[in-house]
Amino acid sequence: MSKIMSVEQAISLIKNGDTVAVGGFIGIGHPEEITKRIKEIYLEEGKPNKLTLVYAAGQGDGKEKGLNHFGQEGLLSKVIGGHWGLAPKIQKLAIENKIKAYNLPQGVISSLYRDIAAGKPGTITHVGLKTFVDPRVEGGKLNSCTTEDVVKMIEIDGKEYLYYKAFPINVAIVRATYADEEGNASLQKEAATLDGLAMAQAAKNSGGKVILQVEKIVSKGTLDPKLVKIPGILVDAVVVASAENQMQTFGESFNPAFCGEIKMPANTIKCLPMDERKIIARRCAMELIPNAITNLGIGMPEGISMVANEEHIGDSMRLTIESGPIGGIPAGGLSFGAAINPDSIIDQSSQFDFYDGGGLDIAFLGLAQCDEKGNINVSKFGPKIAGCGGFINITQNAKKVIFCGTFTVGGLKTNIFEGKLIIENEGKSKKFIKDVEQITFSGDYAKDVKQVVLYITERAVFRLTSAGVELEEIAPGVDLQKDILDQMDFKPIISEELKTMDKRIFEDKLMNLK
Repeated sequence: MSKIMSVEQAISLIKNGDTVAVGGFIGIGHPEEITKRIKEIYLEEGKPNKLTLVYAAGQGDGKEKGLNHFGQEGLLSKVIGGHWGLAPKIQKLAIENKIKAYNLPQGVISSLYRDIAAGKPGTITHVGLKTFVDPRVEGGKLNSCTTEDVVKMIEIDGKEYLYYKAFPINVAIVRATYADEEGNASLQKEAATLDGLAMAQAAKNSGGKVILQVEKIVSKGTLDPKLVKIPGILVDAVVVASAENQMQTFGESFNPAFCGEIKMPANTIKCLPMDERKIIARRCAMELIPNAITNLGIGMPEGISMVANEEHIGDSMRLTIESGPIGGIPAGGLSFGAAINPDSIIDQSSQFDFYDGGGLDIAFLGLAQCDEKGNINVSKFGPKIAGCGGFINITQNAKKVIFCGTFTVGGLKTNIFEGKLIIENEGKSKKFIKDVEQITFSGDYAKDVKQVVLYITERAVFRLTSAGVELEEIAPGVDLQKDILDQMDFKPIISEELKTMDKRIFEDKLMNLK
C-alpha cells in the first residue's frame, strides 16, 4: 500500500485517547499542515478526542499556529510539554483545569523519546533536582486536577537522581523536507533536525504510527542515503504540505543561511540601538571567553551575539543552540532555534546529552524573577504558564551561568547622558523579590555543585556566593539606595569592593572588546 496519503487519511490513523507526540521548535520542523487540519476535523466531527499531547520544545507563534491548534476543549485530556509560553490556547485549558498538565525539562523529554524507543523504563538524570520539577517541590504538575506522579526521586550509590517514567507513544507527527514513495525522508532544508528519528522509533516500538509531513515527494532511490534522517521502515503515512504550512521557521519562509546552503556576510547583521538591552548585552559580552562553548537563550541574551559581531569578536565565539545548531549566529524572534551560518546541526537529544554532561562552558539566560537565595523563575507568573523549556538542562549544567535582564519591568525607561545611566521612568514590577513564584533554577543546587552564577542588569551586577546574592557593580549615575536597594524586596550582600560598571558600556561607540 502507498504511504502517500491525504492529510485526512493520515489523521484517521489517530484514535480517540491516543498519546500523540508532535515535533518542532517554535516553527522549525513543526508539521503545521497536519496539526491545523486535526483542529478542523475535531471541530467538524468531534474526533480524534481525549488525546495526550507530548512535545519537547515549545511550538507556536503565541497566537494561532503550532500547538495552539490543539487548544480545543475535549480534543486533549493531558499534556506533557517542555515549554508552554507559545501555546496560550493550551495554557488556558490547563489554567481552567480542563486538562491534566505537566511541565518537564525539554532535554528530558528529548531523552525520553530515545529511552521509550529502546524499551527502557524511563530516564534517570540529575536534571531538575531542587527545581519545581522535583517531586519534593511540585513534581512538574501545573494544576489541581493533575495528581499522578510522573517524576520520582531515587538514590544510586548514595547520590540523588530524578526518574522520569516512560510511556508508550501511539502516534508521532514529524516533519522533513523530501520523502520518497517508501517514506525515506531527508531534512536538508530544515533549520534543525530536532527529535524526528527518536520520536519515530519511539512510536514504532510502542506499536504506534508515524505520520510525516514533507514539502515534496521524490522518486525512490534519488535521495542520498547519508541525508536520509528518518528511514521509511518507521513511516506509515506521508503528507505533502502547502508552502504556507511548510515554512522553515514561523518567522521566515526559507533562509538558505539557516541550513548551510549559503553563508551570509557577518557585516549584514544589524547592530542594537543604544538602550538598556544593549547595555546588558555589552556587560554580558565582557564575560565571553574566547573559544568557550556557549549557549545564548531566547530574548535578552540574543543581543549578546549582535554585540559580539559588532565588536568583531564573533568569530571567537563557539555558540550552540539547544535545538541542535553549533556555530554561527543564533537567529531571534520566531526564527529562534535556527542559526545563521552554522558549522553543524546535530539532533536536539544529542545536544542535550552534551549539555547535561557539563559540556557548556558558559550560558546566558533570561532573568524574570530572582530571590534572596539566588533562585530564578522564568516558568510561571500568576496564572500564566510559560514553562521551563531547556532552561533547567542548560542552567543546571553550564560551568558558568549568567542571568540577564532589566532590573524592573513594566514601563521602565532609561537614557544615557554623558556616560551615565539615567532612570527616567521606573518599571512597575520588581524582579528581585523575597521568594520566586516557581523555582526554575535552584540557587541551593548551584551552591552544592559550586557553579559560578552572575545576575546582570542595566544598572547592577550581582554574584551568587555561599552567603547569598552579592552586589558587585553598579552603573555610573545610579543611586545605590533609590535605584537599587529600594527596588528590591530583599537586601543583598553589598561587596566591600563595590565597583562602577565599565564606562565603555555607556558610550555610544565601539568598546574595543577585541
